Amino acid sequence: MNDDVAALGRIWSTRAGIDLGPLDLIPDGKARSYVLQIGAARFHGFVVRKGEAVVGYVDRCPHAGLPLAQALDQYLTPDGDLIMCSWHGAVFTVEEGTCVGGPCVGARLSPWPVEAREGRIVTA
Repeated sequence: MNDDVAALGRIWSTRAGIDLGPLDLIPDGKARSYVLQIGAARFHGFVVRKGEAVVGYVDRCPHAGLPLAQALDQYLTPDGDLIMCSWHGAVFTVEEGTCVGGPCVGARLSPWPVEAREGRIVTA
């Protein structure tokens, strides 16, 4: 982690076993932002729900290093098929986080391991 990021108190991963709340907090086919206070630092991530499955990513575009959404929880294209960076229009697959359009084609979002377990979302 570079010194600028450390000075801002931002971290890029979380430990396993953190309960993020009920799966029903995220409507099917939508995404939700999570900001976790961990000690003196904060983690910013988001989770996309597809049926009973969830996938998580660090909220940071590989192109410019900015958070992907400019509006709360607005991570997906209107049809919900792709993740979209609202700053420069890069689009990423939900399942793999691979950029398939925009300024960073071939780059990937950083995964945030999460899982749905007994109706709850938990870091893995």
